Amino acid sequence: MASKEKYTVILPTYNERRNLPIIVWLLSRTFTENNLNYEIIIVDDASPDGTLQVAQQLQKLYTPAHIVLRPRAGKLGLGTAYVHGLKSATGSFVIIMDADFSHHPKFIPGFIRRQRRTGCDIVTGTRYAGEGGVYGWDLKRKMVSRGANLVADTVLRPGVSDLTGSFRLYRREVLEKVMGVTESKGYTFQMELMTRAKGMGFRVEECPITFVDRVYGESKLGGEEIVEYLKGVLSLWVKV
Repeated sequence: MASKEKYTVILPTYNERRNLPIIVWLLSRTFTENNLNYEIIIVDDASPDGTLQVAQQLQKLYTPAHIVLRPRAGKLGLGTAYVHGLKSATGSFVIIMDADFSHHPKFIPGFIRRQRRTGCDIVTGTRYAGEGGVYGWDLKRKMVSRGANLVADTVLRPGVSDLTGSFRLYRREVLEKVMGVTESKGYTFQMELMTRAKGMGFRVEECPITFVDRVYGESKLGGEEIVEYLKGVLSLWVKV
């Protein structure tokens, strides 16, 4: 799968010191085995558990050419973390994903093959089409996720099966354009990115993934985020 293209992975982190070394190793192995040029941009929001210190050790191990650190002074939101990381991206394609193993790097080669085959602008991972699935969630969490996608699909009609998913590959210039008009900062950020990308006429392909609940740490999704999501759907319905 050798390619002259460079791939940038943006990893926002908050209290991921135990997860980070393993996800970075998996990413490095995936890119190396497929002869792909890569960089991993770690955007840490002043994690109190020492995530940044772990990231600094990883940078020494994998070299600054592959591990780029862009820490911030505090917890400023998921959306702004991606915006912050994108400013330092040098790859022609950008992959956004979680650092907690819910998004396994083994699916990245499939994203890249899909993009090459179709020439699309975005490849988004989906839990709800083809062989996609979710493991490790209780019934309540599954119902919340399904319900969130149903609400968004009914109101926004985005044309993708997993609007709340956050494992995606973008052409860098496309992500820059879409981020330039995206207003959300928190958990609705991914939803707005996709909705606006479709509205701007960019071509999107889906690739089934298996989503696995985090191994270490606690989920950062709570009641406030659910309320924010519902407000975000209604706001997008008005604006887009």
